[in-house]
Amino acid sequence: MSENNELRDVFDAIADPTRRRLIRLLAEAEEIPLHELTAQFPMGRTAVSKHLTILKEAGLVLDRKVGRETRFRLNASPLREIQDWVAYYSNFWRTNMLRLNQLLEEEEE
Repeated sequence: MSENNELRDVFDAIADPTRRRLIRLLAEAEEIPLHELTAQFPMGRTAVSKHLTILKEAGLVLDRKVGRETRFRLNASPLREIQDWVAYYSNFWRTNMLRLNQLLEEEEE
């Protein structure tokens, strides 16, 4: 589970393509009302709300009420966990490829 003690794991939250698209849309705007987000998908308001709830449980989305409208915005800080994970394995593969390259060069000599 993520270090920020949220209800849902960040990796789980971003596993779904719809939720990744929601993150992208929220990253491109300061704040978006639910009806505008819903208009971007071939599904109903309830389905979009369920995806937003999962993102909210992972700490990736914040919401606020403005009158009868709910507005959403991205909280990208939990994505740092994913960035760190990818960076670790990028370094792992880079190191192993360098070792392999050295072995191949030694074998050629």
